[in-house]
Amino acid sequence: MTRRQASVLFLNVGHTYDHFFMLIYPTVVLVLGREFSQPYDALLALATAGFIAFGGASLPAGWLGDRWSRTGMITVFFIGIGVSSLLTGMARSAFEIGCGLGLMGLFAAIYHPVGIALIVQQSESTGQSLGINGVFGNLGVALAGVTTGVLTDLIGWRAAFLLPGCVAIATGVAYALTVRGLSSAPDPARTAPPVVPTTRNMQIRLFVVLAVAALFGGIVFHATTVALPKVFAERLGGFTGSLFGIGSLVSLVFGVAAMAQILVGHWLDRYRFTWVLVLVTVVQVPLLLAAAWAQQLAALLVALPLMFFIFGAIPINDWVVARYVTNQWRSRVYALKYVLSLGVSALAVPLVARLHAADGGFQMLFLTLAACAAAIAVAAAILLPAVRSRPHPGADQPARALEVHADTSHANA
Repeated sequence: MTRRQASVLFLNVGHTYDHFFMLIYPTVVLVLGREFSQPYDALLALATAGFIAFGGASLPAGWLGDRWSRTGMITVFFIGIGVSSLLTGMARSAFEIGCGLGLMGLFAAIYHPVGIALIVQQSESTGQSLGINGVFGNLGVALAGVTTGVLTDLIGWRAAFLLPGCVAIATGVAYALTVRGLSSAPDPARTAPPVVPTTRNMQIRLFVVLAVAALFGGIVFHATTVALPKVFAERLGGFTGSLFGIGSLVSLVFGVAAMAQILVGHWLDRYRFTWVLVLVTVVQVPLLLAAAWAQQLAALLVALPLMFFIFGAIPINDWVVARYVTNQWRSRVYALKYVLSLGVSALAVPLVARLHAADGGFQMLFLTLAACAAAIAVAAAILLPAVRSRPHPGADQPARALEVHADTSHANA
């Protein structure tokens, strides 16, 4: 394995860490009530600061990645998220836990605008590369529940932060040594497809749909991943009686769903992305409605396809940015997108807490998320032109071009 290939592997592993660390607390919080004598809703709200930083700090992180060093920022990400996890694990009060989670979100914000830009920079098949990277991210989501459950049951909730924190710091040191002296220029053997020129009208349509998808898609993703441990704790009590059991079921669902991004990445490189976006969001609507009332085994059976399509939607926006934005601006554009998609995670946490407190369950939450998914599908169907990737007949190199069939009065989706 060459140093450049090793650096790409570190980037994919970094995506795993990013989601893993952000989802330690939603499982840990299930056992904190006994120690801090506070209800679930109040303790879950402590994660709000971290999710605000997770989205809000994406913009300055992307700017620093473009202006300073993308590899340097990824090193800061690994070490920073590890240190903040150690501080959270050593917290002596609920306030200190909130501060530690806030710092963790600040460093976690670095990965998406900088790491995704580095992945695209080295990719030949953008959809496939983003799909593989997305699987690594979803692996972090899947591992968070079971790993946290095991460490908490066997050692204690502090170990769920302390041990992963040490691993992240060690990874950051290894990454810094790997990329030291390595050129940040794209590998000539693996160069991303050229940016596709568009009309002003199409740019506006793309911007609106991407904004809607980032905003409402972010709410759906973060609300479901934060709420699922508690959903299973309430609805699958007959199947498991321990935190390890709950975490294992959550990890099972997320692990199966992780494969969706490879499939969607394959579709994006071959079919009209309008159709792909509409498909993966439309299917979410009836599944979210079913999740509102599913109990016992049915809750697990509904959660599997639901999370599959929620995770499958993740690489679509990244693919569009990769095809329409130049490398010099890509980190900043990704940062703007993630300010929306990750920034709403700060809204998702209190949304889960308040709607759960309001009806004592998750019916209102899932109905709200179904409306969000429907909004994305409608916006894509109405506003996006029909776009398809195919080889350009006049190209001197094996690049891809986009054939656009746009009706001036109506988007044919």
